[in-house]
Amino acid sequence: MHVVEGGVEVAVLASHATGVELCLPGPGDGPERRVPLAGPQQGVFSAFVPGVRAGDRYGLRVHGAWDPVNGLRHNPAKLLVDPWARGLVGEMTYGPATYGHVVDDECRGDVYGPADARDSAGLVPWSVVVDPGALTGPDPAANRPWTAWEHTVVYEAHVRGLTMQHPGVPPELRGTYAGLAHPAVLDHLVGLGVTAVELLPVHAAATEPHLVEKGLTNYWGYSTLGFFAPEPRYATAAARAAGPHAVLAELRTAVHALHEAGLEVLLDVVYNHTCEGGLPGPHVSWRGLDNTLYYAHDGAVPASYADVTGTGNTLDFRRPEVVRMTLDSLRYWADVVGVDGFRFDLAVTLARGSDGFTQDHPLLVAAATDPSLHGLKLVAEPWDVGPGGWRTGQFILPWAEWNDRFRNAVRSFWLADPARAAHGLPGHRVRDLATRLSGSVDLFGHSDPPLTRGPGASVNFVTAHDGFTLADLVAYDHKHNSANGEKNRDGSDDNRSWNHGAEGPVDPESPAAVIVPLRRRSIRNLFATLVIAAGTPMITAGDEMGRTQRGNNNAYCQDSELTWVGWDLAPWRRDLLATTRWLLALRRDHAALRTDRFYTGRPHRDGGRADLAWFDAAGVAFDHARWHDPTVRTLQMLRAAHDERGREDVVLVVVNGALDPVDVTLSGAADDRWRLVWDSVWEHPDEQRAAAIAGVLHAATGDSTLLEPLSMRLYVLELGASAH
Repeated sequence: MHVVEGGVEVAVLASHATGVELCLPGPGDGPERRVPLAGPQQGVFSAFVPGVRAGDRYGLRVHGAWDPVNGLRHNPAKLLVDPWARGLVGEMTYGPATYGHVVDDECRGDVYGPADARDSAGLVPWSVVVDPGALTGPDPAANRPWTAWEHTVVYEAHVRGLTMQHPGVPPELRGTYAGLAHPAVLDHLVGLGVTAVELLPVHAAATEPHLVEKGLTNYWGYSTLGFFAPEPRYATAAARAAGPHAVLAELRTAVHALHEAGLEVLLDVVYNHTCEGGLPGPHVSWRGLDNTLYYAHDGAVPASYADVTGTGNTLDFRRPEVVRMTLDSLRYWADVVGVDGFRFDLAVTLARGSDGFTQDHPLLVAAATDPSLHGLKLVAEPWDVGPGGWRTGQFILPWAEWNDRFRNAVRSFWLADPARAAHGLPGHRVRDLATRLSGSVDLFGHSDPPLTRGPGASVNFVTAHDGFTLADLVAYDHKHNSANGEKNRDGSDDNRSWNHGAEGPVDPESPAAVIVPLRRRSIRNLFATLVIAAGTPMITAGDEMGRTQRGNNNAYCQDSELTWVGWDLAPWRRDLLATTRWLLALRRDHAALRTDRFYTGRPHRDGGRADLAWFDAAGVAFDHARWHDPTVRTLQMLRAAHDERGREDVVLVVVNGALDPVDVTLSGAADDRWRLVWDSVWEHPDEQRAAAIAGVLHAATGDSTLLEPLSMRLYVLELGASAH
């Protein structure tokens, strides 16, 4: 739908249909105006419709065969949402009339039965004409920060959840696009030290019928109703009242403000499936337009979907039309909304061809080469639930990927292994943690030519929206998802968490209160490992302040204080926030804690020291046997790099994953002198002063120091020491 002089030009893909009508609501409760479109021409129906203007509502009705056994589901009684609509108004209401096949009052029926003749108008949203060319205000695509991967720190947040309880955001702005860009929020993000905000889906979405029945909502938004329209629920009441044009303008203004603060904006996008669900689901858009084209089918008779997403349907990326729709959407959000990149949910689905996942799938190549997307950040969630669905490390340049192996290794080392050790059971070897700390070259080093992707392609995370929060990882051994109404069967059982001896919150007066300081130390260990590892760190909103979901590891349907970020900070949460800021500042200030290339174990420059070296607790370089010794739980990592001024920067990370204190002989060159800049034993970075008084702030290679159980330290080479 494009606004032109005197009206609009309409083009609708419906390759198996016999007719398509553009439907315009009548005045008041008057009848619809239905405009037949010409065609089909190469599967497209089109027309110029005079008198239609920006802000007008419209829908589509599609005529053709109702032959569900063969996958054809045309039903002109159903008003359909335009997949390319730039704006939507109205709520999705579930009832028998919103289904293409006949269902009873509980929306159950034979999916291969007759078509339902009831009109769905008034029960589904209207599409709205939006003219991007008429937008005013600052252009958010013109002030992008263009942060290099080496300097990127991602902050994953929900538009609504981030600000709903923020005391510095006016009540009318809380939970909105405008609230996201409020100075109080920007101050927090900039002060924290992150460089990019990754927003959970802001494409228009619908809540699944089974959640509506339970009085819940799809809070995360992974149930897309429109790939071009911003979700109106996240706009202010004033913008919603003014219509989709104002909603879009509010979002663009927020993106521009984030850019002005030096923050990139990434969108979590869900192109792998839609809100229509499986065949028993409602008849809202794609299913009624061209069911066998848009959705992947398994080739059986009667026709049924090939579901590799676990949601009931899968968009078919073997079809050029589906690839085009996705690229059109990406270009729109890049060019008009001005976002700086995308995180692709279940990205393996987007690269499935006739023979399964392929690295050179047309969508991956097109997204990597499209002028509108050039230089933007493309991040894959590199798995789906289909055959051969785990593909971490197998995407092409310039794609980055969520690194689930990093998450598992870090959780195992700091939580699952100590929990097993407390019962006399063996854990994982340190080699997996070392591989993740050094950039996961085993996963991301395979390219042509080798090693060209760099460690920035590894988006490292310990937590994400899906799973336990950081505070819950150290407080719960088991998920507690009963509030979701699925008898605690939903959510992952592979959490690699550790409650440290007591499940859930601990009363300060109870004997179990002795474990609370260790829980806090474990949080610091996890967070520091994330920050200092080579790669791109991603933080989940609220983890920097100890946010809890009370053990719910699948809170997708909880829109409440359970999932909203809390800003009323207890003393320990203020300490954690200070620690987070301190660690991110250290990462920013030390080139050795960042890298844009994989380590080689050799000097980058003649006369310099090796860029990476590993030592055991005695200061002896690791050999093959030590890497494979399951009793080794202590290691030292020495990293060197040159900063922007050409000066060598060297850091020494010392890790003790044992349940007992360990004497460590500091490694390094013979004349190295080290300054302790952080110890996970410290509740607050200010404890560095106490370390100085105790005389442990400065040390030299060969000095012996006692590391507390389950702790880590970060040393930096003192200026003037060991010039190379």
